Amino acid sequence: MDFDLSDDQRLIRDSVERLIADRYGFEQRKGLMRQAEGFSREMWAQMAELGLLGVAFDEAQGGFGGGPVETMLIAEAFGRGLVVEPYFATVVLGAGLIRRAGSAEQQAELLPKVASGELLLAFAHHERPARHDLAHVGTVARETDGVWEITGEKSLVLHGDTADRIIVSARVEGETTDQSGIGLFLVDVVGLNRRGYATQDGQRAAEIAFDGTRAALLTTDGFPAIAATIDAAIAFVCAEAVGAMDEMHKITVDYMKTRKQFGRAIGEFQVLQHRAVDMLVHLEQARSMALYATMMAEEPDPVERSRAVSSAKVAVGRAGRAVGQEAVQMHGGIAMTMEYKVGHYFKRMTMIEKLFGDTEHHLEKVARAGGAL
Repeated sequence: MDFDLSDDQRLIRDSVERLIADRYGFEQRKGLMRQAEGFSREMWAQMAELGLLGVAFDEAQGGFGGGPVETMLIAEAFGRGLVVEPYFATVVLGAGLIRRAGSAEQQAELLPKVASGELLLAFAHHERPARHDLAHVGTVARETDGVWEITGEKSLVLHGDTADRIIVSARVEGETTDQSGIGLFLVDVVGLNRRGYATQDGQRAAEIAFDGTRAALLTTDGFPAIAATIDAAIAFVCAEAVGAMDEMHKITVDYMKTRKQFGRAIGEFQVLQHRAVDMLVHLEQARSMALYATMMAEEPDPVERSRAVSSAKVAVGRAGRAVGQEAVQMHGGIAMTMEYKVGHYFKRMTMIEKLFGDTEHHLEKVARAGGAL
């Protein structure tokens, strides 16, 4: 199998890595986080100008006709830079659902606006009692004279406080945990009750309440689109985690070369050299599994796709914890301060490990499926 990148893929990788290197230093990132929306609209516009927002869309939808590999390259670079812009919420989740569940007219209307940076999206799906059960939807949607109205509450809506439109999962029939009977709806944010807040890793989220909120229907059979989009989202964050781990390893090795103890650089001590090698082994194992998840992200068989993605989530979650703990241990107390960047990478890794199911949840899924392969 040929794992070499095409010329177009190398161009995308080089463009996004150059953007992060030039515009996303650690101090610059902290400045972006202090802005009112928690990110930079100027940076968002620059991402649109480079074509990053529409890289996975068809050309007719304002994109470049890319796929999971192009998205993986962007995710890795974003992991290295700890990017706080709502790319994941808008492009991976929001636009991913519209691509899979929206009508041709809805796609033609909305996706070009996402690609140009005009439209921010968020996906309101998680509910407090659900834990990691994707099918747990208690929010209800009712149709009266052709008008849909939604009632219920959604939690941890990523970048839900700054989105222009919210895609909401709501039950149109059946019991709370049934996979069937889950609809997907598009809601305008005007007049919507949203409470935004910063998450521990520097991102943004919101609690959203719907009280007879009017909505446009995407589909009344939304679970297949939700499951496929979440699998693609997990593949994305696995690649992002690899970028973050890679940067943690580099920072730690550089620190070992300059930090002195007993008159010698700590990198000269063999036990610390071995621990740095262990970090590299975890990183490369995670890189392989993130690539596996990327290759399987568009697999039409939902069982095989879910098994592959869950296997990657387990491997990346374990590797991220090991690399993060070693990075903090070898830096000492400085790694626990807000002024030093290693701790910020570890926070992001911790959030990724919990996102869409923690390591234990996905390990149980893999075991129920009969193993990783």
